[in-house]
Amino acid sequence: MKGVVRLAALLVPVVLLALPAHAVTIEEVKTAQGITAWLVEDHSVPVVSMDVAFRGGAALDPQDKAGIANFTADLLDEGAGDLDSTAYQSKVEDLSASLTFDVSQDMFAAHMRTLSANATSVFDLLRLSFTAPRFDDAPVARVRAHIIDGLASAEKQPNAIAARLWWKNGFADHPYARSVRGTKESVAGISTDDMRAMMHDRFGKDQMVIGVVGDITPAKLKDMLDSTFGTLPDHAAAGATVETQERAPGEVKVVAMPIPQSVVIFGENGIKRNDPDWYTALVVMNILSSGGLTSRVALEVREQRGLAYSVSASLNPLQHAGVIIGQVGSQNARVAQAIDVIRDVWKRMHDDGPTAKELTDSKTYLTGSFPLSLDSTGQIAATLVSIQFDHLGIDYLNRRAALIDKVTLADAKRVAKRLLDPAMLSFVVVGSPENLQGAQRVIPGG
Repeated sequence: MKGVVRLAALLVPVVLLALPAHAVTIEEVKTAQGITAWLVEDHSVPVVSMDVAFRGGAALDPQDKAGIANFTADLLDEGAGDLDSTAYQSKVEDLSASLTFDVSQDMFAAHMRTLSANATSVFDLLRLSFTAPRFDDAPVARVRAHIIDGLASAEKQPNAIAARLWWKNGFADHPYARSVRGTKESVAGISTDDMRAMMHDRFGKDQMVIGVVGDITPAKLKDMLDSTFGTLPDHAAAGATVETQERAPGEVKVVAMPIPQSVVIFGENGIKRNDPDWYTALVVMNILSSGGLTSRVALEVREQRGLAYSVSASLNPLQHAGVIIGQVGSQNARVAQAIDVIRDVWKRMHDDGPTAKELTDSKTYLTGSFPLSLDSTGQIAATLVSIQFDHLGIDYLNRRAALIDKVTLADAKRVAKRLLDPAMLSFVVVGSPENLQGAQRVIPGG
């Protein structure tokens, strides 16, 4: 989604150094109106960051209104209350704040950053966005046109075509097969009444998760949470996304496009975040196919054979499915070889698992690199939301390293056999690949 205005540039280096990971202490804050938030209080820099998420994202969109959550998110900073689009965004800018909205398959989120001195005013703007959006004709028409233009452009982009077809192949009629942005036809048919109804039905306090970091006290936060979200419905309307089925055996599909290098999206079934084998799978996948140059896939595909500039795959846990998804780009003459090498590396990890050294190195990397992801108030706020969203517990940051460290070589070998199956790997290739035997040729929307 689009941003509004970033915090003053001079503040950024300070914010990034304000909260070292070892100093993160999470406090649960409960308000008089029953709203719960997790707070990391820090007064070293006069900044407050807040992430708010509602469970249920684009996957809850009706099929004929696909993209409604995304369309709505794009309009929540386009005027609210007595402020039209220009006045709203000017006020955000005057307050040196940032206020953005975005949607994933499972989540509708808002991200707020503000100087603590301006927090009351920025919280109030967020209140207006959630409770009194204007949906004026001019911004609605402009945003609709922008989304439709983007969807039309994506129909010509190799990466977008490959990803869209891969998800469609894997999830068929399930909502996960659809783009978060919907289709040109569905977006054209969404009305402002549809968007207001969606907000009323989905933005219940029982589906809300909040993470706050920075220069604010629990008492002050309680008041601001109640004033911002207190008038939202207590409960969201009933609605659920069904669980997905296991993917079919692997196949290779090709969308012909006259480009010198083919784009390849590949993957298979994965596991969900609440699976008991999650941490072991995380360690195994880091060894197999992380974006680093030392992963097995990168070593074999890039370093030893020069088949691609980059190649990686990772776990993608959704609320109702788990997948492993990766990407590689290779010259048309070498795509078939790259696919064969990926399958071979997959098979060897499945058959033999990692070595003891690979296991130790992977655990060291995963525990050592994680604190680096907590280097700003905004990233910590997002992490607080993710921890709550996945029901990991308020002590998760203190437990994560131990959960990874206790993974044994026997665990890794067992999970490698469970998780990885080269026969299940499916590939979508967009380009003009040569000598790709057994591939099915499809049209871009096929």
